[in-house]
Amino acid sequence: MKPKEYTRLDASELAGLIKSGEITSTEAVEAAVKIIEKTNPDLNAITNLRIEKAFEEAKNPDLDAPFSGVPILLKDMSQQVKGSPATAGSKLLKNVVAQRDSFFTESVRKSGFIILGHTNAPEFGLKNITEPELHGPSRNPHHKDFSPGGSSGGAASAVGSGMVPLGGASDGGGSIRIPASFTGLIGLKPTRGRMPVGPGTGRQWQGAAIDFFLTKSIRDTAELLESMQVYQREAAFHTPLYEEGYIKSLNSKHSFTIAYSTVSPVGTPVSPEAEQAVMKTVAALEAMGFSCEEAKPDIDGIELMRQYYLMNSGEMASMIYQLERSLERELTVYDMEIESWALYQAGLKCSAGEFSRSLSVWDQASAMMHHFHQKYDLYITPATAHTAPEIGALAHDGEMVKQLEGIGSYSAEKQQELIYQMFEPSLTLTPFTQLANLTGQPAISLPVYNAGMPIGVQIMAPKGCEHWLLNISHLLMEAR
Repeated sequence: MKPKEYTRLDASELAGLIKSGEITSTEAVEAAVKIIEKTNPDLNAITNLRIEKAFEEAKNPDLDAPFSGVPILLKDMSQQVKGSPATAGSKLLKNVVAQRDSFFTESVRKSGFIILGHTNAPEFGLKNITEPELHGPSRNPHHKDFSPGGSSGGAASAVGSGMVPLGGASDGGGSIRIPASFTGLIGLKPTRGRMPVGPGTGRQWQGAAIDFFLTKSIRDTAELLESMQVYQREAAFHTPLYEEGYIKSLNSKHSFTIAYSTVSPVGTPVSPEAEQAVMKTVAALEAMGFSCEEAKPDIDGIELMRQYYLMNSGEMASMIYQLERSLERELTVYDMEIESWALYQAGLKCSAGEFSRSLSVWDQASAMMHHFHQKYDLYITPATAHTAPEIGALAHDGEMVKQLEGIGSYSAEKQQELIYQMFEPSLTLTPFTQLANLTGQPAISLPVYNAGMPIGVQIMAPKGCEHWLLNISHLLMEAR
């Protein structure tokens, strides 16, 4: 199989060729490896490879699995593969090797994929760009001077450049949808509780984070949901299985009522490109006969983000505590990147009462979105407020770094204010995605607009309604 032919296919097409015997899984893996060898040195999308094991597994693919013999890369974050590095983009974990497959990885294997290795991610998935000190920056396949986003930036770079037809990703504040927007891919964040989690990490940022994929086609997205949705009894969160079939939902008929907004929920500027992406989408939907109305939920976006960062602080303090016990030493600012340090220090002063209140604000937002969806089935916004930033554009200046290094001496209130300031430049780029993480709703980024660089639109649906997102996305992608 020629690499050029390989890059044109989505995973469903590739699996069909393997099942029919027109090509072998080994040939597909060979094509992927050739493209990786040629492309990855420039893009730095991949952190580790398991080529010999992949070729061995490709000899006997499961021809009954939906993605039989298709090469895939997983994210170096909560998608562990036994015997492979599991760094989470962190210097502290650079020598850690996974002792078992994660439940998500087990499901990936059952779906028929051949795992080639892992993709780059920022330390602990804390940023919307992928520039970890451990592995260096990943680069956007549309322009190497720009970021592919984060935290699933390595995955976006790999899929967008054709190394694999789809890639494992995860999303705790937009980390699937942001890189999808920046690189012209499809990025779905499913409903909380839809995907396998763990072992032992069922809450994943208190339910904000969930694993899924970046894809090139809606049918791949639908087939992935079909094959990997789960009701996992040991997990902290559950959502009922969708029995009607996600593939069937692509061509079903609905009369959606649709709200849209281009206003940043945190009052930051939104680029003309982002506004045009939304308005172009709205015009296309109205031409199809859908009712669209400019409206947005009455949620205090700034307060919601403050509570999101407070949760991040508490979660980081908990994780560093566990690492200190494992390493049997106290960790310092030199052991981690500055964002990790700042959140860790702030988490040490976060009381149990404050942490509990933070989650109650999430729940209030979830209730408000439920009422919003009583009137509007779907809610459209930009996926990101701007196109991809240049590599290094979000680096902190010296004064900010100095403040963050000494954040432990500040009051809890001042710490949280400084955390907000630390993230404000990145939040300005991507203020629209976090809402769905905190409410647990499904949301998708679609590549419907290109202004020299790609920029996506986001569509949100009520919990459990990924089939609505797939249906409307199929119509829009067909229209495109």
